[in-house]
Amino acid sequence: MSKNLYYPPPPYQGYSTPVSDNLAQETLTAIDPAFKHGLKEISITPLPHAIKEAAAISYLIGKGYDYHTAHYTVESWWKMGYY
Repeated sequence: MSKNLYYPPPPYQGYSTPVSDNLAQETLTAIDPAFKHGLKEISITPLPHAIKEAAAISYLIGKGYDYHTAHYTVESWWKMGYY
């Protein structure tokens, strides 16, 4: 038998119980500054750029960065030509 066989994941069983009953509210509150930033960006940059920037900031927030550091980091990527 080959060692490289692929075994698909089991069928979808639904979501497990969230760690917090307020997970949705916590998530939306955490990304709200990035969301608002994206809305402002739409008026001065193309829509794909604004969405990508807001998503990247939100991702970094999820990784533990505070909003200001995440925003500064993503802006620096844009200035360096990464997107």
